[in-house]
Amino acid sequence: MADLRNNFVGVRSPNPFWLASAPPTDKAYNVIRAFEAGWGGVVWKTLGLDPHVVNVSSRYGAVQWNGQRIAGLNNIELITDRPLKVNLDEIRQVKRDWPDRAMIVSLMVPCDEQSWKTILPMVEDTGCDAVELNFGCPHGMSERGMGSAVGQVPEYVEQVARWVKQHSRLPCIVKLTPNITDIRHSARAAYRGGADAVSLINTINSIVSVDLDLMAPTPTVDGKGTHGGYCGPAVKPIALNMVAEIARDLETPNLPISAIGGIGTWRDAAEFMALGAGNVQVCTAAMHYGFRIVDDMIAGLANWMDQKGYRTLEDFRGLAVPNVTDWKYLNLNYDIKARIDQDKCIKCGLCHIACEDTAHQAILKEKDGKRHFEVVDAECVGCNLCMHVCPVDNCITMQRVDNGSYANWTTHPNNPARVKEPA
Repeated sequence: MADLRNNFVGVRSPNPFWLASAPPTDKAYNVIRAFEAGWGGVVWKTLGLDPHVVNVSSRYGAVQWNGQRIAGLNNIELITDRPLKVNLDEIRQVKRDWPDRAMIVSLMVPCDEQSWKTILPMVEDTGCDAVELNFGCPHGMSERGMGSAVGQVPEYVEQVARWVKQHSRLPCIVKLTPNITDIRHSARAAYRGGADAVSLINTINSIVSVDLDLMAPTPTVDGKGTHGGYCGPAVKPIALNMVAEIARDLETPNLPISAIGGIGTWRDAAEFMALGAGNVQVCTAAMHYGFRIVDDMIAGLANWMDQKGYRTLEDFRGLAVPNVTDWKYLNLNYDIKARIDQDKCIKCGLCHIACEDTAHQAILKEKDGKRHFEVVDAECVGCNLCMHVCPVDNCITMQRVDNGSYANWTTHPNNPARVKEPA
């Protein structure tokens, strides 16, 4: 049987599935329900020193797509608006009652050493396992000089991480904002500052829709709207890329990563861990479907690991990283062609329309006067658009037709630079 036990920067949990810092981890009631459901750990909703945090109503906007109610979720909620002492007392009690679960506390205070020096001993006294520095919130708090206002400046990231390591014995996880050109600069700054790990991605700056009756962004607050943080299934591809960029960055060797962004199934989690993540954090999926989704995540990941022969999480963590490369190292001689299974084809014509209108005119629609879809190899470039638009699984597949030779752009005769670099 697969062993799902997780050890992330010395923080142990029975499985790698943590709830991210968000409304689901705002109070003891929620966290206890999550632990009862089987979650391996939580990152408690962000605490601060400001006693005057006021949230608004409403707080969420959503993107609906192809029948899915929340393909993406936008929120304009701030950090906790509950008293700091109440949160700390609840964290202390929950950790005592659930000692085997990971208890991480998210923090956001002004960007000065005294503020961090003030809050860290109070948090450490709860018996929690680690702190996560919220350098990613793109709304509300950033206007106050916190959140992404810090995370977007690598020098600030490095300095605050150094303060935290100086004034606390707890492992320090830096939560990175995706609202930046190159995520590696923030990760490198956290690494230089002594952070034990990074977590990513935080939410993406966004306006998800405009109410055309109110003529205001959604969610609306008394007829007005603002930008917020975007999360959910739609951000997963962005998160995967940023995790991979950090995992293969030579300037942050072996930097532990807690992955966040669109994770709702065991397969999502496995993909992030294959790209180097030590564990995963979940938010939107739990808000959409409830805490019991962790049952399927645990069972699904364990079954897959058993099928593949992976005994522990470390057996497959990072295995995909060596196969992430730069475009210039891709094999230019690799050649594939589309193949249509006529027994599975339902004659819908989507492949023909997609190829004829927007690609390479490589799919015929008639044969012997009858509706029939067939690939013209001489015109097919192997882009695989037809495979993606086909509504029938495995009806269109891609077949390799080259001779197995290899050439990349760094050595290709069409490259005027012809700079030879290691693959």
